[in-house]
Amino acid sequence: MTAKNGSGAIRVLVSTASAVRRGGLEALVRSAPALKLVGSVAGLGTLRSSVSGLQPDIVLVDLSAPDPELLSAASALETHAAFVVLIDEPDTGWAARALRASVRAILPRDSSEEEIQSAICAAHRGLVLLDPNVTSELASRVPSNNMAISPRALDELTPREIEVLRMLAEGLGNKEIAARLAISEHTVKFHISSILDKLGASSRTEAVTLGIRMGLILL
Repeated sequence: MTAKNGSGAIRVLVSTASAVRRGGLEALVRSAPALKLVGSVAGLGTLRSSVSGLQPDIVLVDLSAPDPELLSAASALETHAAFVVLIDEPDTGWAARALRASVRAILPRDSSEEEIQSAICAAHRGLVLLDPNVTSELASRVPSNNMAISPRALDELTPREIEVLRMLAEGLGNKEIAARLAISEHTVKFHISSILDKLGASSRTEAVTLGIRMGLILL
């Protein structure tokens, strides 16, 4: 994927309430040739206006605790930007909601520079990257009897349904999926209904979790 600035560099906006953490993350972004720091904000208060004005490819957010304001901002923003979140011990419900927004990566705050830089690049490519503990907790929410149908589901899911499932993991809505695949929203709804039926899932989040466990979604 080529960044929209034409240079190939991934445009990154840093957001954290801690001045010390902000300085460290700014330096981390500047040290990577593939990344370009376009700005930083002190917390979530001005995040929407900053994203709209600076048009980053990735928003790198550092949180001390799960914050619903981030999810509201991510869902409301009309932007292609993906979010990479650094947070310690996110609760499972928050993490699940984050995946339905524009959050592509959830990592511990003590992740190494290399891990964070890799997460930014992965998120920019449209991949979902989760800390193993987050993945395990999300997977544990799926009833184990669903796993009994995984081999059948893996065979029955069509290539297009797998493609849609991966887009669900990216947090895309029906309209965005329809635009990306050049199909109608009605067709998207049909694919999602079929995916839920074949996986035995009751929600998009559960379907994504099963997709991760089945190896259909890269972490």
